[in-house]
Amino acid sequence: MLQAAFGTMRDLPRLHEITSVLIRHGLGDIVQRIGVSGALERAGQILQWGASTESLKQEPPLRMRRALEELGPTFVKLGQVLATRVDVLPPDWIAELEKLHAEVPPVPFEQLLPELTLALGRSPFEVFVDLDTRAYGAASIAQVHRAKLPDGTPVVLKIRRPGIRSKVEADLRLLRHLAELVASELPESRRYQPVEIAAQFARSLERELDFTTEAGNIERFAKNFAGDPFIVIPRVYPEWTSETLLVQEHVPGIPATDLAAVDAAGLDRKLLAARGAEAILRMILVDGFFHADPHPGNVFYLPDNRIAIIDFGMVGRLAPRRRREVVDLLGGLAQMEEEPMLDVLLDWAGDAYVDEARLASDINDLVFEYEAVPLRSVRIGVLINRFAAIVREHSIVLPADLALMFKALITMEGLGRHYDPDFQVIEHLGPLVRRALRERYRPDELVRRGRSAFEEFLSGVGSIPRDVSRLLRDARRGKARIDLDLRRLDSFGQQLDETVDRMTVGIMTASLVIGSAIVMTVSDGPTLLGVPVLGAIGFAGYLLAFLNSVWVIYGIWRARRQAGPPAEKQ
Repeated sequence: MLQAAFGTMRDLPRLHEITSVLIRHGLGDIVQRIGVSGALERAGQILQWGASTESLKQEPPLRMRRALEELGPTFVKLGQVLATRVDVLPPDWIAELEKLHAEVPPVPFEQLLPELTLALGRSPFEVFVDLDTRAYGAASIAQVHRAKLPDGTPVVLKIRRPGIRSKVEADLRLLRHLAELVASELPESRRYQPVEIAAQFARSLERELDFTTEAGNIERFAKNFAGDPFIVIPRVYPEWTSETLLVQEHVPGIPATDLAAVDAAGLDRKLLAARGAEAILRMILVDGFFHADPHPGNVFYLPDNRIAIIDFGMVGRLAPRRRREVVDLLGGLAQMEEEPMLDVLLDWAGDAYVDEARLASDINDLVFEYEAVPLRSVRIGVLINRFAAIVREHSIVLPADLALMFKALITMEGLGRHYDPDFQVIEHLGPLVRRALRERYRPDELVRRGRSAFEEFLSGVGSIPRDVSRLLRDARRGKARIDLDLRRLDSFGQQLDETVDRMTVGIMTASLVIGSAIVMTVSDGPTLLGVPVLGAIGFAGYLLAFLNSVWVIYGIWRARRQAGPPAEKQ
């Protein structure tokens, strides 16, 4: 059974390692509830139960973070992706998972050399000048080395670690199966869509493993900001870039983490915060293509208060329709208008059931809470977390890119306040939302949307005869099917079964009473040891009828007690 659930037997040692780490960090209840422990032990993989004393004193978010760090790069990345899901996890979990980092030593350059030579088609020392064999930076998937092109241009080489793809693919295979087990064995987890989150994570990590994808992202951002003199996107050298190697311009600048160096260079902190915010908001609201992880380590400052952004492995994409919804939502948040927020959330809920009246009430409470607050006192991070709490409460799971967008906004505000304590995202959000709304109603945009809607209408009308024909053909073949989704049907069926059972017992009890009465009226009949047999049978029938009656009355009393007291009328 375990082999069927987790693929080949080669994954069992890794699965054993994962479960052992979870147990050691006090998360053994998860292992037991999804049934992995019993299956492993049946397969001969013996688990050592018992968490460390230190782990038992820690809060669950901290235990999970340390377990993920111990499990290695794939699980660190998983935690980082989960840290973007403000719609799924509460703030204390988000805050803890944001601390995840993979402390990995750099790989000796000699181990990188064969893969680097394969990617370039010749020795890297023939392609680059002054290639530094010491790592400039190291992470879980890749490490960076500095070099120069033959013309003296400084570049950085981002080189994928040898063997990392096979390790990641094995972990992703296990994660997919674990997500399916969690969804199957823990019904309360289904509202968070673990299988969909695992699939999203797999796609995200696959994109990060392929450096040609990141190169394409960089070129697209460079095109979007080509006319902006204050935002610098490093140039990519596609002739040397491949799946395992990314060669890009080295941009020397002051790390965003070094406040002292920023002040020493005479840069304007307030201006840097404002330009960074406007760049991220433009990516989201205008371009629909944004950097999903704008933390200080990915930002550098240059002379004249320019900003360089690096590391485009994690990006978010918003289709035009989704971007319009985001504009409506952010506009509603900025102006504290409940109708736009309610409409957008109902659209995002899709076919899932949502108590619209309760959702509207919760949004109205949010608006009431913030409408009297001065704009300068509103923090977008707090506001988004409050909004995300409403989303979680109503089991609305946001599309992955929207979760990334919220995370990017929160990270951007944190960076802005790091440089300017008075920084307010909403002050920069309003003008861009108004610009996006104006562009929505430009004549050419109205014509484009009208044409698109008309073409969609014609396509729908044109498909009606074909759909009717298919429906009739399926009906003739007996393949027509109607799916009914009746809420609380299981509970209703259980109540109906209990009612039928009680009716049956009641009918049998009445029959016993009548039959016993008839039997006991017979004066003549056989005797046993001087006791009339028919009289004894009648008495036994009465006794059984009495016990049945007690059982029915007790069942009715217990059912009413479990249902609770009736709701009082208003």
